Amino acid sequence: MKRLIRTILRWSLRVLAVVMLIVIAGRWVVPPITHTQVVQWRAQGSLQRDWVRYDQTGPMPASVIAAEDARFCQHFGLDLDAIRDAMQDDRRRGGSTITQQVAKNVYLWQQASWTRKGLEAALTLLIEATWSKERIIEVYLNVAETGRGVFGVQAAAQHWFGVDASDLSPVQAARIAAILPAPRDRNAAQPSDFVRGRAASIADGAATLRSNGGLDCLPNG
Repeated sequence: MKRLIRTILRWSLRVLAVVMLIVIAGRWVVPPITHTQVVQWRAQGSLQRDWVRYDQTGPMPASVIAAEDARFCQHFGLDLDAIRDAMQDDRRRGGSTITQQVAKNVYLWQQASWTRKGLEAALTLLIEATWSKERIIEVYLNVAETGRGVFGVQAAAQHWFGVDASDLSPVQAARIAAILPAPRDRNAAQPSDFVRGRAASIADGAATLRSNGGLDCLPNG
């Protein structure tokens, strides 16, 4: 029995070491493909994606932070206040931060479960400990689903508006951010009244973040 326990512990430590190396490597290495991209590639028969550097993402960082995680520069990956608020109000979206979404989108799967949530939390803390905030946003902006079979803000900018991400206007960036919760069902180019109103709120939030230092953890924040 002791030998079995030692073997299990030894292999567990090896697996943990491999996972840590993979996550740490993500600070520099572009993820080749994600689980969600594979699923959509099988469903759609093709993918639209084009990796861009952080400095090529135009106004998108401010827009997605305003839309998804306004305290991105203040928290350590897990926003405890947002989690508590989400638990108290069933109408709110889940309390997932952008870092948690990176952990899920790059390393895990979409189906919700306690197992995934536990792994997601652990990976989130490791990402925050080893990646810069700039890198976290860069990866998020390149792997987020932004349309049916469309991934990343460069592909989204081309798909919805026919421009590069760096050339998006603040309004266009806000509209892309507004469709993120349901990118297969919403249209950034021909927005519904809901998306239009949501985009206006996001644009206001992005302007507020710029003025009050809410983007200070990022270059040119």
